[in-house]
Amino acid sequence: MDYVALLTIRSSISGEDRDAALMRRAAWTYPEGLRVIGEYWPMGSGPQVVSIFSADDPARLMELYFEWNDIFDIDIRPAVSADERLRLGPDVFGKLARMQTA
Repeated sequence: MDYVALLTIRSSISGEDRDAALMRRAAWTYPEGLRVIGEYWPMGSGPQVVSIFSADDPARLMELYFEWNDIFDIDIRPAVSADERLRLGPDVFGKLARMQTA
């Protein structure tokens, strides 16, 4: 399954700790079994990191979360691509009770 992780630096983190986290990130690699699709560092107030990845084992998500939750507030959500959602949409909507004709 694919996931999107939004990482926002905690407001309580000092500039020194932010700089140290950047150095830590430079040496860090994603957990084995977590396949990175993309990582972005948006310019703005937050989130500071958007990571898109695929994983079959929830333990890999936990590993990512616990590695970085001392610096970031982390929100990890399951996701599908726009193409996949458009492909799945008609089937899903066809099964909704509210979409059935009486």
